Amino acid sequence: MDNITTALPDPDLAPEFYADTPAKRFFAWLVDGVMIFLVTLLVLPFTAFTGLFFYPLLWLVISFAYRTITLASGSATWGMRLMSLEMRTHRGERFGLGEAFIHTLVYSVAISTFLVQVISVVLMLTTSRRQSLGDHLLGSVAINRAAARR
Repeated sequence: MDNITTALPDPDLAPEFYADTPAKRFFAWLVDGVMIFLVTLLVLPFTAFTGLFFYPLLWLVISFAYRTITLASGSATWGMRLMSLEMRTHRGERFGLGEAFIHTLVYSVAISTFLVQVISVVLMLTTSRRQSLGDHLLGSVAINRAAARR
């Protein structure tokens, strides 16, 4: 095992940390999308509804803020919390503001490219730690919170 991942749970010795994480991440992503949509609806009146003319940009800004703030405050978005997931750094630590910002930045770039998303999904389904392409680049992982609390 390499030095970068020695602080993370070994997927062969503790598979419960990574069990079902791709499916849970998908459902968390759906929940987060609904949450972001609701926040954009709440913000629209404060833009005198001119936000409708630049709605994709409004979505991007609110999504970036939502993901960064929720990852920094609990190492998981609200969707991840609902699915009992949390993100960990390559050191096995919970995300702070810096890690949350960088992870959200990498995610935002990745989500804008279909091919990168396909690669990420394939990696989440086939690698031992169920990491997306962005997770591989940063050394981060999504783990089951219940396994981490033991």
